[in-house]
Amino acid sequence: MRVHEKLLIEDRKLISVYDKVLSGRRLSFEDGITVLSSGDILTIGEMASIANERVNGRNVYFVVNLHVNPTNICGGTCKFCAFRKRKGEEGSYELTVDQILDKVERNVEKGISEVHIVGGLHPDWSYVRFIDIVRSIKETFPDLKVQAYTAEEVDYLSRISGKSIEKVLEDLIEAGVDALPGGGAEIFDEGLRKKICPEKLSSEDYLRIHETAHRLGLRTNASILYGHVESYEQRVDHILRLRELQDRTGGFQAFILFSYHPENTELGGRFTTGFDDLKMVAVSRLLLDNFLHIRAFWIMLGEKLAQVSLHFGVDDIDGTVIEESITRSAGARSGQYMPKAR
Repeated sequence: MRVHEKLLIEDRKLISVYDKVLSGRRLSFEDGITVLSSGDILTIGEMASIANERVNGRNVYFVVNLHVNPTNICGGTCKFCAFRKRKGEEGSYELTVDQILDKVERNVEKGISEVHIVGGLHPDWSYVRFIDIVRSIKETFPDLKVQAYTAEEVDYLSRISGKSIEKVLEDLIEAGVDALPGGGAEIFDEGLRKKICPEKLSSEDYLRIHETAHRLGLRTNASILYGHVESYEQRVDHILRLRELQDRTGGFQAFILFSYHPENTELGGRFTTGFDDLKMVAVSRLLLDNFLHIRAFWIMLGEKLAQVSLHFGVDDIDGTVIEESITRSAGARSGQYMPKAR
């Protein structure tokens, strides 16, 4: 259907969107709603593939990386989180710097090039401890890229230290951080945030932290958590607010889609469907015309659906991961490690 034959489009409401995609025109909020509301999955995939190939050709990317979650002890109250534990609760843990270094060293032999660090907001850890985790990894393994911490963690470090966001980011850069992960965005609608993560930083603060990082020369990722209690309108608004910031700064590397996993969470609910997952990656590629990469996190989608997503606008399937605890705690059925050979 690469040749625009309108008779092949099942949902006639998609014709105007398809015309825009073919001509390279920017899609609107209404266009995003039209795509998400449509059941014409093949036309949606075709449009997203056109948009992706215009940016990335036939290339697909991944990184050989290790996820490190230094602690699951957290003072947060996010209702969608199954990873969080209170201090002293069964299953809670906190890694020492030496334990983290040992974990990294064991995986350097597997050829990792990046360490991805996110974890709980430990109420007893000092600012220096968070910074020292990064510094110790970078000093011991200077060739590794370090991606740490999320905007939520940066905001937390600012609060416990009394330092400005800019100073925290400068300290992280000096310690060796190469990029910020995209986590903590969830859904930007403030009314919804008050229901699902009332104590979390605001959407404005999330965007401000990333904009500040971009101004300091630090590249970042962005994300969305979908499939819980949000509407299509809230999803599209979220994506377009990221597009607006990217227009100003150009500092985002990739957009990452996190599908909601309900097990062991206070929020409960259902897993997303593969149909919804594919529409979400496609609409993200279609709307985020100024983002280079759209990333499908195979840990959440599963290996097979992640493969299919490559025909729905995705060009990045994250990495080898090796170890991931946050999604597993909420019921992820996929493995935790995908070697390069897979």
